[in-house]
Amino acid sequence: MIHLHHLNRSRSHRILWLLEELGVDYEVTAYERDPETKLAPSALRAVHPLGKSPMIELDGRLITESGAIVEVLCQRFKPEMIPDAGTDAHISHLELMHFAEGSAMTPILLNLYIGRLEDAGAPLQPRIKSELARHFSYMDSMLRPSGHFVQDSLSAADIMMSFPAEVAMRMGYGVSCPALEDFAKQMQARPAYQRAKAKGLG
Repeated sequence: MIHLHHLNRSRSHRILWLLEELGVDYEVTAYERDPETKLAPSALRAVHPLGKSPMIELDGRLITESGAIVEVLCQRFKPEMIPDAGTDAHISHLELMHFAEGSAMTPILLNLYIGRLEDAGAPLQPRIKSELARHFSYMDSMLRPSGHFVQDSLSAADIMMSFPAEVAMRMGYGVSCPALEDFAKQMQARPAYQRAKAKGLG
């Protein structure tokens, strides 16, 4: 049995979605953000010192970091979601798995935290907005005619890239990044995504 430690309104949603895609048995411990600080609760630190989500327990092993979790779950339960090692597609897969939590999230998080500074953060906003536009445009250009990243069917990279894509849409980049908007809508329309959403875990 897989045990997911899930935080509402977080990147953990894509792990919940992936578990539904895989059709495996799992259980969830749900955690709620503090309504005022928006931070994760201290209860998560009892599971891991950094107190972050997502985390899964698999075969008695706690696994953290979204990319590692997606990689492990796909390798174990649906290896066709990862291109064959040694292929050009696999290199693209590795690039995007790291891009989703590295390059893409940097301007997204900067925008979130600097925005909370209001006027004090204003001098940094033009550079952050420029970086957001560049990264979202790059993501838009990386999509295949099929509407997927890397492969022409759902892959691990699609799962990982879904979060920054959804952020881009919430920020209003759908007009300038139409392929990315279509990707986000296509992922959200998948039955497994809808089942994960219906669980009401945020």
